[in-house]
Amino acid sequence: MTGDALVRVEIDDRIATITIDRQKKLNALNPQVLEELDSAFRSVESNEDVLGVILTGAGEKAFVAGADIGVLAEMDPARAVEISRQGQGVLNRIERFPKPVLAAVGGYALGGGCELALACHLRLASENARFGLPEVGLGLIPGYGGTVRLARLVGLGLAVQMTLTGEMVDAGKAERIGLVSGVVPRAELEAGAREFMGRVIKHGPVALRMALQSVYHAVETESARALDHEAALFGLLAATDDMREGLTAFLEKRAPDFQGR
Repeated sequence: MTGDALVRVEIDDRIATITIDRQKKLNALNPQVLEELDSAFRSVESNEDVLGVILTGAGEKAFVAGADIGVLAEMDPARAVEISRQGQGVLNRIERFPKPVLAAVGGYALGGGCELALACHLRLASENARFGLPEVGLGLIPGYGGTVRLARLVGLGLAVQMTLTGEMVDAGKAERIGLVSGVVPRAELEAGAREFMGRVIKHGPVALRMALQSVYHAVETESARALDHEAALFGLLAATDDMREGLTAFLEKRAPDFQGR
């Protein structure tokens, strides 16, 4: 590990922007980047001033162009499992993060970069964004959760096609198949991401947290249990100040002032 940080965190107006900055390698994921990503999300989770997170990559060319091929080229089977588990652990943390996470994808999001975007709750792409899982061309498969998450977003048929061909999908098609929520010009990606996240975090923080918990619980369990879980969370929210404020503000025809409790 070098002494230079590869992930930076900036907080402004209750939004944390986490940026992977390894531009010479097109922000490729290596063990250091994954460790720093994990640390960044841990710090933001405990920061009560942060209501939402934007995850992005530095530079114009790539969000994250993939995993570091130099690292992959040296692995034996045992090390390959370790690498996969490390990546899965960090991406699971992002997927299960209690605050909304938006991937602002500019340029290439390939392999591990595509998997990283898939782990975020929301995705916004620039016009030059390209998504793909090219691992089969290296004699591998996605190892950070791509074979699980992609099908949930775009359906089994498209997920199989993208995984087996390794072909890239441009931003327009990514929007049409539901891989991203919207596409903006490259120069407007940062502003567009902040505007998007602003529309999310204006709502009750406790409700947002429980909504995420309910949605992601539902994709991992049978419907009956998921509905029971949803009802329990709905009941818990009825005990919050935020719910009282939200309903009162609606009846009084004013904007709510949520306090996160």
